[in-house]
Amino acid sequence: MAEHFISRDDAERDMLACAAYLAESITSSDGRAQAMVPIVSGYLAKGDVDLSAELANTVDDPFIRDRLLITVAESCVSRDDDEYAMQLIEAMEDPGMQAQGLERVGLRLASMGKIDAAMSAADSLDHRDNVLGGIAVRLHGDGDTESALQTAAEIGFPSAASQSFIAMAAVSIDKGENEAAAELLGRAALAAEDIEHDEERIRVLADIANSFIAAGRNDNAIETNELARLHAEELDNVHRDNFLAAVSQGFMRAGSLELADRALDSVRDKTQIANTLLGFAREFWKRGEAEEAIDALDESYSVLKSQHERETRDSKAKFTSFANIAIQYAGFEKGERAVGIAHEIEDEEQSVNALSQIARIMTIQKNDDEARHAINSISDDARRMFALINLSDAAVEIGDREKAASLLDEANALAEEVPQLASRASAHDTIADRFLSLDAPAKAREVMKANLATIALIKDESSAASALANLAGVHTDGKFEIDEAEREGLRKFVQRASLNR
Repeated sequence: MAEHFISRDDAERDMLACAAYLAESITSSDGRAQAMVPIVSGYLAKGDVDLSAELANTVDDPFIRDRLLITVAESCVSRDDDEYAMQLIEAMEDPGMQAQGLERVGLRLASMGKIDAAMSAADSLDHRDNVLGGIAVRLHGDGDTESALQTAAEIGFPSAASQSFIAMAAVSIDKGENEAAAELLGRAALAAEDIEHDEERIRVLADIANSFIAAGRNDNAIETNELARLHAEELDNVHRDNFLAAVSQGFMRAGSLELADRALDSVRDKTQIANTLLGFAREFWKRGEAEEAIDALDESYSVLKSQHERETRDSKAKFTSFANIAIQYAGFEKGERAVGIAHEIEDEEQSVNALSQIARIMTIQKNDDEARHAINSISDDARRMFALINLSDAAVEIGDREKAASLLDEANALAEEVPQLASRASAHDTIADRFLSLDAPAKAREVMKANLATIALIKDESSAASALANLAGVHTDGKFEIDEAEREGLRKFVQRASLNR
């Protein structure tokens, strides 16, 4: 094997090649593996599957190497090079990863309508149900429902059979063929009853009920939810309340508040009760019943607020629920209330997430004062920077491109204050990409050049190579040519890599 697949000359002229050259020089197995993930992805985006495979093979970690090779194989299938895809899969040493790769190739073949090739891949697997399901969905989508049903009949595991019928029903729903969807969902429900694992059976039944609602068959949804409720009531573990809460929301969406309340009465965990009431609030709002929606949301907050620490089963779930409630208040045009609750959240990550989402919603609602209040409440520079980018996206949604650009300028200025170089580089990439989407290539190029300087300061070779690969992707999207200043920067990276060899 050559010491370098990337020549020094190529590395000094091409940003992605430079990232690969840097990665190939990393002596740490973990470091090289980490760096090669975005690099292989970058070469696949360019259509260079041969070099992608070669670089993947330089990774010592067998799990990451095989995972990358599977991605390359899927890309080969998408480019109609099925033979090379199978060669890559067959070359894997680990039987488990080889089976996983063959399954994903089979699914990709099925999605592309290559039914015979997909069936051949399925026949090579000990557990072929998922590929058969993919084939059935594609056949049904192509209008050959009879063959689809015959294929689905070959699926051995009831859970996989149910999921294939649900996926087929989704295709029918998208086409507006609700009667056909209902028939398929009936088959899914029959298969689900044969699932041995209680939790899996309940989960699938809940999925079927939701699909019935999407098909406009609330009566069937209620029947299926009732089956799920009966099974959930028999559980004696921590999953019981989660499932009953989901069933309660399913009844609500299907139009039966009485059954929803009855199921909710069986839930003991206050976090799950609060989540269910939050779901009720959203459904009331969707129906135009604003007063009932606010009342349900107030009750959700009160229940969660009353939960004592000793009653809390999962603190992370509780904080997430607080964040969701705060965000929903913003959705109900209660911005000040939303910000207040976000500040109460003890977990900083969830508090910041809530404030960022609240600011976004306020921007869409054109409540700029409350949006700015939420953003300014985020004390950490890095998190506020990404929140400003999120706000810019919201401004684009409402057609205010001038505001979107101004928010990106603010985020870019803040990036210079962020001490974490990897976070700064990631933000630069995102900001440059957004400027490109706003048809501001000059600003995008300016940010990208600043990012190249930032990446040069990153001491960890793996992080630097990864960041350079990500920057290369944005550079390619912008269709920019490497100028002399950037070329000089790449030369310095190559020199740095040479010193590490």
